[in-house]
Amino acid sequence: MTSAPRQPWWLGLAVILTGAVCLYASSSLTLSAQYAAIGPGLFVALVGAGLVALGILLLFQMARGAAFDEEERAADPGMDKGPFLTVLLAAVLPSLTMEQLGLPLTAAICFMLVARALGSRRILLDVVSGFVLGSACWFLFGRLGLQLGGFLPLAGV
Repeated sequence: MTSAPRQPWWLGLAVILTGAVCLYASSSLTLSAQYAAIGPGLFVALVGAGLVALGILLLFQMARGAAFDEEERAADPGMDKGPFLTVLLAAVLPSLTMEQLGLPLTAAICFMLVARALGSRRILLDVVSGFVLGSACWFLFGRLGLQLGGFLPLAGV
């Protein structure tokens, strides 16, 4: 008699918790704005609700006994912690550096980190691409009337 494989229940609970955090954060944001029918809080609330629903579905699937095949488990080498930690750093970095570096430079660094985690080795191209995208976002949000801080605070701009 074979025992049922252990299920990663913590994963479903983590997804639900992440969704709950998003829903809680959306409660402090406006769901609509003066210049548009929808505001930033609506997107955060939708993401939170989606994560809660997916977490519940994941737990439901695990309770039903859905699991990977033994062949798939044997072929899975496990999570590579290096890229995971690199993307985690890229996710945390904006909260630490946005005021000091500004959106374009922070976006350039985060874009490069995520591209590197995904296998890119062209650091300069990744930094330039991230800077261009971050600059475009800074400019376009500025045109909408949203202040995202200075363009390059280190340079006094």
